[in-house]
Amino acid sequence: MGEVVKWGIIGLGNVAHEFAKSFYNTKNAKLIAIASKSENKLSKFKANFNIDTINCHNDYEKLLNNNKIDVVYIALPNNLHYEWVHKSLEFKKHILVEKPAFINFRETQNIFNHPNFNEFFLGEGFMFRYHPQITKIIELLKNNRIGQIISMQSSFGKDLLSKKSFFGLFNSSKFNKKKRIFSKLLGGGAILDHGSYTVSMSLLIASLINGVDIENFDLSENKKKKIEDIDVESSVKLIIDKKFEAEITASFLRDIGYSTSINGKNGKILITNTWNSDEGEIILINEEKKIYKIKNEKNIYSREIDEISNDILNNKKEASFPGTNKKDILVGSKILDRWIND
Repeated sequence: MGEVVKWGIIGLGNVAHEFAKSFYNTKNAKLIAIASKSENKLSKFKANFNIDTINCHNDYEKLLNNNKIDVVYIALPNNLHYEWVHKSLEFKKHILVEKPAFINFRETQNIFNHPNFNEFFLGEGFMFRYHPQITKIIELLKNNRIGQIISMQSSFGKDLLSKKSFFGLFNSSKFNKKKRIFSKLLGGGAILDHGSYTVSMSLLIASLINGVDIENFDLSENKKKKIEDIDVESSVKLIIDKKFEAEITASFLRDIGYSTSINGKNGKILITNTWNSDEGEIILINEEKKIYKIKNEKNIYSREIDEISNDILNNKKEASFPGTNKKDILVGSKILDRWIND
């Protein structure tokens, strides 16, 4: 493997483009191969990112069979994650899969039972965990700035379905089931798409509480709004080990924003944009109020790529904290499955 981890990408959509352009700013990683069933996308990526023709594949298995590749980034629609994570393990590749890693807990269990599972890296693409504002939040919490952590509220919501008019009415033409986010078959819905972030943040914060077992959880007050068979807004109370409560909300119906409030015995931490890729803002409220402006001087995907590449170089089989480790993937998948189906 050497000192540089060689990456391949399967699926060349918008997220893959953002990911690919971030390699310019990495220390220990190089993008060398791509795969897509679209010749147009292959051609554009090849030109934009200077990929050798021999490493441009119109078949996903051909990329997995490319012995130059150390790790594959799977940026396909949600419903295809399981198949290609499974095949990547068969081809003995390290894996970063875009969030949510899987669309149900059964898929997750099958992957965790794969005979090659413990031999290879598996990460889930929650890039927000690599933002320097998360590092600052962890520092404040570990330094006991708000006392014992008790609860959290977190939202991820954007109005994707209303007419942009005075009345703000539901626009049925926007609810197109051919779009991934509105298709149950493709792993759509507000819970998997937006709620997965709030679950990930809940697990991250809960893991900072001494003695908390994140696998011991329950859900209550599960409220959903559906159009046909797709959840377009939902909120739930996630209770972890009877010691931490997270009220989390995901919406395609309302612009409820991206904020998080972490509440302790002696104060709270407010995050204006939890899923931010640019400058962050943290408001600490205890005996006084202090605002931290967190500059992100490096592309957030570059941070993610560097950290994961470093893990792989150090022979780790999961992401180092605060990245999403394998236990986070397993528990997060189980929570999402319960949230969707309860």
